[in-house]
Amino acid sequence: TDTEVIAHLIEEEYKGDLKQAVSSALKKVKGSYAVVVVSENEPDKLVGARKDSPLVVGVGDNENFFASDIPAVLNYTNRFIYLEDKDVCVLTKNSITVFNNQQKVNRKINVVEWSFEDAEKGGFPHFMLKEIYEQPHAIQQSLRGRISEITQSVEFDENIKELLHSGFESISIVACGTSFYAGLIGKYIIEQLAGVPVSVELASEYRYFGVKTDRNLVLAITQSGETADTLAALREAKNSDCKTLVITNVVGSTATRIADGFILTQSGPEIGVAATKTFTSQIVVLFLIALVLAGDRISSEKIGEYVTLLKRIPRDIRWVLERNQEILKVAKKLKNSGSVFFIGRGINYPLSLEGALKLKEISYIHAEGFPAGELKHGPFALLTEKTPVIAIVTMDKTHDKVIANIGEVKARKSPVIAIADENDDEIEKYADLVLRFPSNSTLLSCIPIAVTLQLLAYHTANLRGCEIDKPRNLAKSVTVE
Repeated sequence: TDTEVIAHLIEEEYKGDLKQAVSSALKKVKGSYAVVVVSENEPDKLVGARKDSPLVVGVGDNENFFASDIPAVLNYTNRFIYLEDKDVCVLTKNSITVFNNQQKVNRKINVVEWSFEDAEKGGFPHFMLKEIYEQPHAIQQSLRGRISEITQSVEFDENIKELLHSGFESISIVACGTSFYAGLIGKYIIEQLAGVPVSVELASEYRYFGVKTDRNLVLAITQSGETADTLAALREAKNSDCKTLVITNVVGSTATRIADGFILTQSGPEIGVAATKTFTSQIVVLFLIALVLAGDRISSEKIGEYVTLLKRIPRDIRWVLERNQEILKVAKKLKNSGSVFFIGRGINYPLSLEGALKLKEISYIHAEGFPAGELKHGPFALLTEKTPVIAIVTMDKTHDKVIANIGEVKARKSPVIAIADENDDEIEKYADLVLRFPSNSTLLSCIPIAVTLQLLAYHTANLRGCEIDKPRNLAKSVTVE
């Protein structure tokens, strides 16, 4: 394996100085790496090095730590050094020395506001369920300091405002996984509110294909700030003279150091592999960006209305959480399914994709999301009496069309579970089961709907006895390409 090769290379280079052996060995290595090395000849010393993959140093009192991520050592310290590419760091219990290109360098010590308790289950059976229930607080944190109570307007740091008003003609959102689906939702929000053309691309594709121009703002979304493909896409954008902005949850992460500016979601640590609170926090930040970009397109009164609706979101999430047992009852209907389809229109289409991803990654049930109008172009062939279809139904201009799509599904004998507005009095006529969400702006109702989908996936996986926090073959931060 790669790990064995590196160990043998270091062994060959070792001449009594572990740091020098690591430095020499890594000159022969291509690609990304994060390594920590100890030698029986120098037992009181650790040597760590990184390139493209994350490695942080935890700064303690008479003790120091290497870790790939902050939560791993939060129980011991909240002070961290973020190593940069090609750094080689030598740790003893009382010293930290960092080298780059054989020269000693100084790296800033960052104080992280997260606590050890934030990274514990706190009485919940799984981190995922805890993090679902933390979303009212996480949303409040994402809004903290960004909404003016006096002027009812959105406030960002000056460098972010300058970046958002820097004269670009379009936005490219690049991301992976759940962050990609947040980006798709952001496209609907930004185009509707601000009128700015937005494309959304998978980071793994963007770095190799497509047109890149200095008239474009590249907006990268990455929970960890260390996602390998997203970092590579950011570097590609920088090389093409694009303006770059990052939405992330981790201050000091590699993405924040590459981009021209960054906005923290301020969600707190997320341990479960399946993203929950970071997803909804990303949507909130994207909504705030859209309001800033909108400028004179939206009146101050309308912006004030949106600000009021944003402040309502934590209450709307609690409304859904109070109906947890209703969602559990529906999950019991899904637990033995071989396949589940999710459908929606407009902003609810990427929500369908995210709902399908949540279900498949933690329950191992095959699930797919579709635009509701596309079922007739192929997916109908897969519908059977044992194929539940989850339809997201909002009270907007697509309502009647989605109802018609539900009718088409029912004609194929598939059971329909609708996620519908609390004020939709007609939906029971068409769906077999109905889960409700509180009325809000259609653009913002996506957040309580997302929480419903998260709970539905969680309960289904739990009923099936799956390992929810650590699904097979998956990792929280994907730091390899």
